[in-house]
This record gives sequence, C-alpha cells and structure tokens, in this order.
Amino acid sequence: MVNSNLTMADAQNESLRLTIEKERKRLLDFIRRRVPTQEDAEDILQDVFYELVNTYRLMKPVEQMASWLFTVARNKITDRYRKKKPDSLEQHFGIRSGDDGERLNIADFLPANSNSPETEMMRDAITEGLMAALEQLPKEQRDVFIMHEIEDKSFQEISEISGVNVNTLLSRKRYAVLFLRERLKDLYKDLF
Repeated sequence: MVNSNLTMADAQNESLRLTIEKERKRLLDFIRRRVPTQEDAEDILQDVFYELVNTYRLMKPVEQMASWLFTVARNKITDRYRKKKPDSLEQHFGIRSGDDGERLNIADFLPANSNSPETEMMRDAITEGLMAALEQLPKEQRDVFIMHEIEDKSFQEISEISGVNVNTLLSRKRYAVLFLRERLKDLYKDLF
C-alpha cells in the first residue's frame, strides 16, 4: 500500500519499482528465449523498462501491465532482429544442411553484393518472415528450434535445460522445420 505522505511522483516511482521488481525475472526469461545472448536480452529488458518509465512520465495509464510489458518486449525483439547487420544475421540464423552437417547461412542464398538496397530488402523480408513464422509455432516447437538453430545448443544441452528427452526434442524440431518450410515457401518463391 502506498503511504499517503508520499508525493504523486514518489508514488509513481514506488509503483514503477514494484512493477520492475515483480516482472523482471519473468520478462528476462521471456526475452532470453528469443534472442541469442544474455547481453542482448538484458539490453532489450532495459529498453522495455525505459519505455515503461517514459509512459509513466507522460501520464499514460497502463491498464494490463504484464500484457503491456510483454508486448513491448516482443516489439523490441523484432526491432533488434530488423536492425541486425549482415554478419549478425549470418551468425544467428544459420541452418544446418542435412547431408554433411556443414552450416549454411541465409546469407549464402543472397546475392554477393551485400550492400545493395535489394539485398537489404531481402534480408529484412527474410528476418521479418522468419520472426512472424516463429511466433506462430507452438511454444515447445519454437523453443527447441530457437535453442538448436539460433542459439546453437545441442539436443543434449536442450534436454538438460528443459527436462524433456532428446527424442521428443527431435520430434518437436522436425515439426517446427516442416511448419517453417511450409510457412516460408511463398517468401522463398517471391525472393528467389
């Protein structure tokens, strides 16, 4: 309960502090599952809380705080992927080929002139399409796909983290790949 002796600004600051304290861990976990590094997750978390403070300063009421925070986080994650430089795109969106295990990157499919407006447009389209398709996957499939393909974790590591056996993880990943392949085939046809 807020002390009646506090000024309006003090009450707002206390409300912000309590909200940040309450939602920080859950929000960071949500972000961390969707970005490649802990540092990226913490940067995005800071951006989300910055937006929250600015919203309070502008006296805009936020009715469903948790929902608002997760929406802002999802938007910040999308923005982060859109802003990635080409080498970061290659680093985080690598795909393993089935035959020799060699890592193929999305950049391998793009024209060699990586500074052209067409290539930048293609990179943006691929990133946006992949992010949108990932959001449509069931959580279990999305998490396995992200951990294996984007975060480069082995199935054994994912099993240890999640407590799910490796065969189940392999099955979830297979369904994710089939879904993504189907969902992104029109984008692939449009681009190539």
